[in-house]
Amino acid sequence: MVLIRQCEERIAELCDAGEVRCPCHLCIGQEAIATGVCTAITDADYAWGGHRSHGHYLAKGGDLKALIAEVLGRATGCAGGRGGSMHLIAPEVGILGTVPLVAATIPLAVGSALATKLRRESRVSVAFFGDGATEEGHFHESLNLAALHRLPVIFVCENNLYASHLHLTERHLTDNLDQAGVPHGVPGHRVDGNDVLAVYDATAMAVEGARRGEGPMLLECRTFRWRGHVGTALDLDVGVRRRDELPEWLARDPIARARSRLVARGITESELDRVLEEVQAEVDEAVAFARRSPYPAPESLFDHVYHRPAGLG
Repeated sequence: MVLIRQCEERIAELCDAGEVRCPCHLCIGQEAIATGVCTAITDADYAWGGHRSHGHYLAKGGDLKALIAEVLGRATGCAGGRGGSMHLIAPEVGILGTVPLVAATIPLAVGSALATKLRRESRVSVAFFGDGATEEGHFHESLNLAALHRLPVIFVCENNLYASHLHLTERHLTDNLDQAGVPHGVPGHRVDGNDVLAVYDATAMAVEGARRGEGPMLLECRTFRWRGHVGTALDLDVGVRRRDELPEWLARDPIARARSRLVARGITESELDRVLEEVQAEVDEAVAFARRSPYPAPESLFDHVYHRPAGLG
């Protein structure tokens, strides 16, 4: 969680300084979900993230240097500097790609789970998505198919209460996203998304069931993003309602809560401070690496765009 927070804060600084040219959707305040979920799965399992996925990438084990380089558009980035903030990939740890289209992660995770079942593998697939994605047809179609075939897939709804600028209550008559899969035969569970242990426990339970062949589960993780829908400003530009909500959620900082819990269990403040210092040094090193890295060569512009049959160069 500390790594994700420090990385996101540094990316925000790079955005404000004009070094980052691509749109960035930051997950500051939501670190416990990515950490709790990804700690409950293995490198062999698949995770699909959306437009706000720096945290998913890092929690799953993606390379920090490759992330910063990608955000800065450098050739050493995880997608060769072609994807930017929203198109990350690390197949070696189960990140087959992040996609910014709303709800697109959901059918992709169902597809990889179907492949897993057909191959008789023990992998589990995880789809990360926001509360707004539950309003797309992809969501319902995918949950129905996953339930019908009892696929090993966990649907993780990161409910930060806002779909861009619209509050949940402006879009839903009833606050019941955790039950959105029940008509399709997918059980749901609501969890405090700012409590990393609660997220881990809920995910571990869902993963165990999926590996036993019990089929999918929907986890609604309640949280709040501190920054804007896109960009670096603290999210005070969305209306009076959100301005009133933000201080309440700042006090529920998932990292501060975890730190207090560790201190209560005997971990010293100096040990935790040392973790922060080590992470800050890692982030500094990653930024320096990215700045030293070259941009993609101009002649590579059409690479990965057109199919080139073998032998034609």
